[in-house]
Parts: sequence; C-alpha cells; structure tokens
Amino acid sequence: MVLPGVYAPQEDTALLAGALSDESLPAGAAVLDVGTGTGALALAAALRGGRVTAVDVSWRAVCAARLNAARAGLRVRVRHGNLFTPVRGESFDLVLANPPYVPAPAGGRRPRGAARAWDAGHDGRMVLDRICREAPGLLRPGGVLLLVQSALSDPARTEGLLREAGLKAAVTRRRRIAFGPVVRGRERWLRQRGLLSLAEYEEELVVVRAELPV
Repeated sequence: MVLPGVYAPQEDTALLAGALSDESLPAGAAVLDVGTGTGALALAAALRGGRVTAVDVSWRAVCAARLNAARAGLRVRVRHGNLFTPVRGESFDLVLANPPYVPAPAGGRRPRGAARAWDAGHDGRMVLDRICREAPGLLRPGGVLLLVQSALSDPARTEGLLREAGLKAAVTRRRRIAFGPVVRGRERWLRQRGLLSLAEYEEELVVVRAELPV
C-alpha cells in the first residue's frame, strides 16, 4: 500500500533488497531501516526473522509502513523521526538506508513534502554525509550498513567517510536505469554542473556496503 505523498518502491528499493538478500541474517538479528517509506525493506528483513525497527521523517510513511506490516502479519516497530534520532542509544546488526540523494538546484533550502524523499541539497549529500557520520556508532561489532545512492552524489566520498570511521566499505552492486521524472526535470542543470555528461542518458545507482570489524 502506497499512501499519497509516500515514496513508492522503485529501482533503488529493488537494488537494496537484492543486497539485503545477499546478507547472512540470523533469526533475531536487530535491523534498522532508515527512511522506510512504505516499509518494503523493513518487511523483507522481518520475513527473514529480523527484529526490525523502521524510521521515517514523514508521518504518512510511518502510517503506510505500519499498515503494510499489519496487512503482512509481520512485527515491525515503526517510529517517526529524523534519521537516527528515535533510536539513540540502541545498536543494530544491520542498518538499511535509502536516503534522499538527488542533487537539487535549490540546494540551500530544506525540502518539503514528498520532495524530502529525493531532494538532498546542492551536491546530493545533505543526508548522506550525516549517515556516514552517525551510522557507524549504531553498528554492533560485525554489523553491516547497506546504503543505496546515485552516482550523481559521489559514492567515492561515501566509501571514504565510512572508511575514516573505521568500517570496511565498498560498492557491491550497480545498476543503470533510465532517468526518472526527478532527474529528467533537472537534467539540464545536472549537465551544466558536470554531474551528467552530454553522452549520458541513464543514471547509475549503487549500493555501498560497510562493515564494522569484530
């Protein structure tokens, strides 16, 4: 179920779900899904026996995730809040993150409404940098962060920041997709900034996997 104004599962969700399926997830593992949207990834983790907490800054998304968990008969703790604020003091075996990552022309303004699911500042890293700073502190030894983002928002910086925090980080999945409506709407601006070349007519999505050594 996708409520109006809630980010619907798309190619980035599917790419992250594939990365989740690659992980060894023992029953009872503590899982955090940040920016849960409809709760699709949270439900996928719960189906594998994880003890799942899902967080979203949108009340509509919180309602959608709760409804979808109830309809699926799965136990998912859904919390409203900004990124990791609702789970301060907790730790997790796996953190899933599908944050906003599309560079936005009006980068100095905080996005509002549905745009909070994709607009991420002038360089696309308004939320990514915060995840790189804060997520390592939530991982248990051997814990894993799986994060999906666009190549437009500098995956190499994500890898570098996570390594600086003591994690082993690498891009583990890639997928090229046709421009969606958001990228199409700002294609000219992205080309002017050099984030897209004149020969590019697809966007590359990547999953960054980062692990805290035991």
